[in-house]
Amino acid sequence: MTSEHPRRRERGLLLAGLLVAGLLLVGGCAAVADDSARLAAPPVAGFWLGLWQGLIVPITFIVSLFNDGVAIYEVHNDGAWYDFGYVLGVALIFSGPARIGGPRRAST
Repeated sequence: MTSEHPRRRERGLLLAGLLVAGLLLVGGCAAVADDSARLAAPPVAGFWLGLWQGLIVPITFIVSLFNDGVAIYEVHNDGAWYDFGYVLGVALIFSGPARIGGPRRAST
């Protein structure tokens, strides 16, 4: 055995801790469907809010399982621009980590 294994384990624990801390931090920014605040004049969610909500969709989904006041999709949105931002955010969050953890190709 070499001394590299404990360092690898420490690095893995540090990465896992940072991941959990990041998930908790992003979870605090989950989208909330609060219809009582929107009765007067509902604000319209556009591209940037759609992008943000697409990026935090994994955390928002988990929170929505335990809290009925949290929704993963904004119903008062601007239509196509919100949808585009939302889908782009979801694509970025799910394609980036998948490509990083994938198998490495042999260089020629």
